Amino acid sequence: MAGGMSAECPEPGPGGPQGQSPGPGRQCPPPTTPAPWSLPRWRAYVAAAVLCYINLLNYMNWFIIAGVLLDVQEFFQISDSHAGLLQTDASLWLLSQAPSLPRPAGPSALPRSWGDPGCPCVSPPVFIGCLLLSAPVFGYLGDRYSRKTTMSFGILLWSGAGLSSSFISPRIMPCLEAVALILLILLVPDPPRGAAETQGEGAAGGSRSSWCEDVRYLGKNWGTLSCSWSFVWSTLGVTAMAFVTGALGFWAPKFLLEARVVHGLQPPCFQEPCSNPDSLIFGSLTIMTGVIGVILGAEAARRYKKVIPRAEPLICASSLLATAPCLYLALVLAPTTLLASYVFLGLGELLLSCNWAVVADILLSVVVPRCRGTAEALQITVGHILGDAGSPYLTGLISSVLRARRPDSYLQRFLSLQQSFLCCAFVIALGGGCFLLTALYLERDEARAWQPGTGTPDSKDVDSNDLERQGLLSGAAASTEEP
Repeated sequence: MAGGMSAECPEPGPGGPQGQSPGPGRQCPPPTTPAPWSLPRWRAYVAAAVLCYINLLNYMNWFIIAGVLLDVQEFFQISDSHAGLLQTDASLWLLSQAPSLPRPAGPSALPRSWGDPGCPCVSPPVFIGCLLLSAPVFGYLGDRYSRKTTMSFGILLWSGAGLSSSFISPRIMPCLEAVALILLILLVPDPPRGAAETQGEGAAGGSRSSWCEDVRYLGKNWGTLSCSWSFVWSTLGVTAMAFVTGALGFWAPKFLLEARVVHGLQPPCFQEPCSNPDSLIFGSLTIMTGVIGVILGAEAARRYKKVIPRAEPLICASSLLATAPCLYLALVLAPTTLLASYVFLGLGELLLSCNWAVVADILLSVVVPRCRGTAEALQITVGHILGDAGSPYLTGLISSVLRARRPDSYLQRFLSLQQSFLCCAFVIALGGGCFLLTALYLERDEARAWQPGTGTPDSKDVDSNDLERQGLLSGAAASTEEP
């Protein structure tokens, strides 16, 4: 009986059962419409604050070494190129070489070897390796299962990796991450999935696509018109942003301190512990410009998207192309006027931060809902591997090569690091070009991503995508009923 009814009643979709008569003797079940899902405003703000706190811990883990970089370099007497390895998994090799590295005699505030209790040098590379290996897996799980549960397990893995790599009793970061997990469980709701997100499951009789099928969809037929070039180019643009962010976060405090020494405002540090007030100044500047930049970028995209369909990639491109000269001026003016260097550096960080929320909107608009988490994870992995996991080492390597060809003086050390930083200005300009190319393909890829059954294996013409998209933009789950 159920099979006969399924055969007689038309499938929902464009021109579906709403506009058709079932005919004599036919009884079709009434279409079900899920109730709209919404949150009280106060709880939405609380959930957003908790997620921002979790993301802050992510950045703290990435750049934990930058605050003690000078101490590490002075204690182990390592060059800029070796110091840059601390931000990568290649630091495991440097760790193995640590016992043979020269160390100054006498008591020290730092541990005697990198494996000793209290050494801060092991946690970041282990965290990075854990992040890069687990991101694609957790992205796929987030597409298929509860996002809140997936995030909770991710934080457990993240905290456990940092704790196990410290070789000592719990530190401040694992404690903060435990607090983040508790807040996530108690205060962040787990929203139901929308209709478009489950169209493949319902149309294909409960079957779900595999991780390989999702990846194949995201990268199929590269070089042809069927490829989502807006996803490809925006990923390269995000990689350029991550490259510059990683280099700045790792080397900028040391660069600003050496600029202060060149101006005679502070004596040079030849023995740890080194006092570096620029770490706190730069960190505060980064947080402030980051918060303001994200808000400005999101608001600009919201306003201009109504007028210009390609507003999002154009905003990213213009902000990155404006960041390049700001970063260049911040570097070249540092030996002349430290205040101007800070001003242009802050302006460059503000423009760079305008893109972080916008690039997420671009990804959501050009990728089908069923594999957005996988797409985001792949973008994160590529951005970190080609971006901030390697840019500190590349910057330090160029600095060491330049320094080896010059007289051994503090001024030449500063100039070598300054000139190695200039590659960031060119990389960020290339990132702006990538977003210009994204704008060329955005509308085509958006239309394709929201076509009925796009990217869903064995799917029927179930078209609830437009309503789902409107629901995402309005902050509530969309109804499956067609207008």
